This record gives sequence, C-alpha cells and structure tokens, in this order.
Amino acid sequence: MIDAHIHFDRYGAAERAEMLRRAAEAGVSGVVSVSMDPASCRVNEALAREFPGRVLPAYGHHPEQEPLPEEELEALCEWIAGRGDARFAVGEVGLPYFSREEARQAGRPFDMEPYIRQLVRFIRLARELGRPLALHAVHEDADLAMELLERETYGPAHFHWYKGSPATTAKLARAGHYISITPEVLYDPVSRELAAHYPLDRLLAETDGPWPFEGPYAGRRTEPAMAADVAAEVAALRGMDPGRVAETLAANARRYYGWAD
Repeated sequence: MIDAHIHFDRYGAAERAEMLRRAAEAGVSGVVSVSMDPASCRVNEALAREFPGRVLPAYGHHPEQEPLPEEELEALCEWIAGRGDARFAVGEVGLPYFSREEARQAGRPFDMEPYIRQLVRFIRLARELGRPLALHAVHEDADLAMELLERETYGPAHFHWYKGSPATTAKLARAGHYISITPEVLYDPVSRELAAHYPLDRLLAETDGPWPFEGPYAGRRTEPAMAADVAAEVAALRGMDPGRVAETLAANARRYYGWAD
C-alpha cells in the first residue's frame, strides 16, 4: 500500500521513523508527502533523502492560502524544475473552495483569478516536466479544475479527498483521473459511495495526515498505517478480496506516481 497524500513534513522529526515502521507493519510501504509552501517543499525534499524509497515528495503551494506573488511563484517553479531527475510530483496545488466559502458566508468579496493563474502555472509546470499532479479541487471546484486540465492538455491528475456531484464524478471517471479515499470511508456516506463505485483502477488510498478523523478514529493521531484500513473498507464495500484490492490500490499509486522500490 501507498499513502497517496499526506503532509508528512508536519509531523515531528522524532515520530516520523516510528510512523513509517508501523505503516510497514500494516502493509503501507511508502507515502506521497505533499507541500504547503516553499519552506514545506524544502523539508519534503530532505525527507525524501532521509527515507529513500519510502517518501516521495510533491512540491507546490496549497491553495487554501493567499496565492504567491508572481515573482515568488516563478521562483518556486524554477526551484521545482531544478530538482532534476529525482522522483517527485507537483502538489498540493488547486483551488480555494473552503477559503472562498468562508468569504461568501462572511459577505466578503473573493477574487478567484489569482488562484486560477497560480493553478494554471503549476499545471503547465507538471506538463513540461512530465510529473504527476496532486490536486486540491473539491465539490464544484473539480469542474473548473477539469476545464483547466483539458485546456492545458494535461492528464490524468490526482484529485485528492475528492467529493463532488454524481455528474462531476462521471466526468472525472470518463477522463481517467484518479481520486483518493481517506479513512472517512469508514463512516461518511459520500466517501463510501465513491469507494464502492468509482473505477477501481483509478482509486487511491490516502490519509491527508495529520488531519484528524472522526468515527473509529476520534481522538487518534492520523498516520500512514490508516491507509491500509481504507483499502480494507473499499474491499468490504465492493464485496472483493481485501488482498486483491490492496494490491490494486498500491499498483495504482505506483503507476501514477512513478514509484520505484
């Protein structure tokens, strides 16, 4: 298994090795560690060196914060392009659904254009470098993200913790995009529906740690080993052999992220 989306840099240095050990015991052999900002990118680069073959870094700027000024965005893209032949992805990048909703509820104006420009820049970077793309594009933002991907002739992408309408989900599936399921699948009806019906060869498991979960995980620290629980629940929902499902989800992550043991 691979935890296809986690903020591994946000865990303490003293706990990372132990978490990876517990993950391996649960059958989770590696993580894709996504970045929040330029500083986070550099930490993830160091983690990939510290844990070779177990941490694959993704470099980007999370959209639920102010977009980078143009010169800083270009500097980050140049830095990413300068990672050479090392294995990495572009992410976490995307659109600011939650920030926009917060502004709407508070009656504040919200300008989407800087966020769209930033996402387009990252899509072009991923296309130019031939790298996987980890997207934050939830609910109706997935439709706009798909439009931008199509316009920039990039695909497939990985829509992490995806939730969207049935019509949007069908469009994602037809376009061959990947989505990932979190431990929320043990108790959230929307996640359970997606896990049961989205094409299995485009499904990934993630934790988005250290984001906390509810249900059986209430009060527990989120860690990569929980990705194995996701696979087991996907198998239960589909009435399939757990080992086969775990192998398939792992193969999907390795194929998309170009993972090499």
